[in-house]
Amino acid sequence: MRNLQIAIHQDRATLGKAAADSARQIINEACSRNGSATLVIATGSSQIEVLNHLKSFSDIPWHAITVFHLDEYIGLEPHHPASFRKFLHDRFIDLLPNKPKAFHEINGLDDPEKECQRLAKIVPDYDFDLAMVGIGENAHLAFNDPPADFEIMDPYIMVKLDKRCRQQQVWEGWFPSITDVPTHAISMSIARILASRTIICSVPSSRKAEAVQATMEGDISPNVPASVLQRHSHCLFHLDQDAASHLQSRTRNDW
Repeated sequence: MRNLQIAIHQDRATLGKAAADSARQIINEACSRNGSATLVIATGSSQIEVLNHLKSFSDIPWHAITVFHLDEYIGLEPHHPASFRKFLHDRFIDLLPNKPKAFHEINGLDDPEKECQRLAKIVPDYDFDLAMVGIGENAHLAFNDPPADFEIMDPYIMVKLDKRCRQQQVWEGWFPSITDVPTHAISMSIARILASRTIICSVPSSRKAEAVQATMEGDISPNVPASVLQRHSHCLFHLDQDAASHLQSRTRNDW
């Protein structure tokens, strides 16, 4: 049941480098095997160090890699400081040594239903080579807040953000108050995230320690969306010591 591989690192910086090294290996192996690769990337404070290292690797053939966007707020201008499109362009896509083959970003300003339909036509009918994700303080996976829909097969869906998720965005400094945080988003679905050959989940911070423990040591439940990662055959967790602080010793199996 628990196929998770867990590496616990001293701090965020060490975590970021290790997760990026893992991604580099997986991406390059996919390119060697197939001549191309598909990559899903997340945003948020947990991904800053990871993407900072990943963009610096000169041996990754970015021209052969198609990048997919994990989630985006509905109704937020693309130049807003909290826009995930802005985050990815400013911190990753526009800083790569070579442009990716494609970057399929989510337009949160278009009609959400039509945008989900547009994205569905772009998503391949085979597994992604790699999905790079994090989990929220409420254990959400992408913007699939509890109780998450594990069954819906649409690759992108409209979701309502719960209060804890929206409050997290304030605590992390993306918005001045919870009333400024959008109430809805477009998110890659749980089923489509799981349709990845490998998943790398990077989680720093003591604020996520309870969510990490519930994800790894609890039952699989829609009320703990990230717990569904226990079903995946190749999920690599990179944690810092703070995020791992509530785990029992039996699960601390560094690979």
